[in-house]
Amino acid sequence: MTNTAISFEAKMVALTTTKYEHVMLIDDDPIHNLVLDKLIGKTNFAKRSTMTNSAQEALDFLSTASSKDLPNVIFLDIMMPGMDGFGFLDAFAKLGNDITCNIKVVMLSSCESFENLNRANKNRYVKKFLNKPIGPDMLAAINV
Repeated sequence: MTNTAISFEAKMVALTTTKYEHVMLIDDDPIHNLVLDKLIGKTNFAKRSTMTNSAQEALDFLSTASSKDLPNVIFLDIMMPGMDGFGFLDAFAKLGNDITCNIKVVMLSSCESFENLNRANKNRYVKKFLNKPIGPDMLAAINV
């Protein structure tokens, strides 16, 4: 087998395998959730996704889900009415280690704020901070 054949084969495997079993999208903008969900499907980032329109809705889901239904990654918008992304993180920490231990959070923001970036980087659950919109290259570079 030539190097070209191996390289092509490796690329095909990368296109057909998924990185994660389950991701959760938390954003009050249903259009952003829908676009990100479609991108996740097209890039095989995850086998399935759960979309919520509020931090409280996401917390309700997480607190009642079985361990096999918990997401591996949460995409969390910062600016939301009611409870914002940082409020979610405070409540998320109180859910208990059995829920939080295997979930990685990727915070999303539509504005470039050094204060938000700093605050997100100090949170033990946040593994990445990205500015919206997320494109295929950004999604492919996520390894949390």
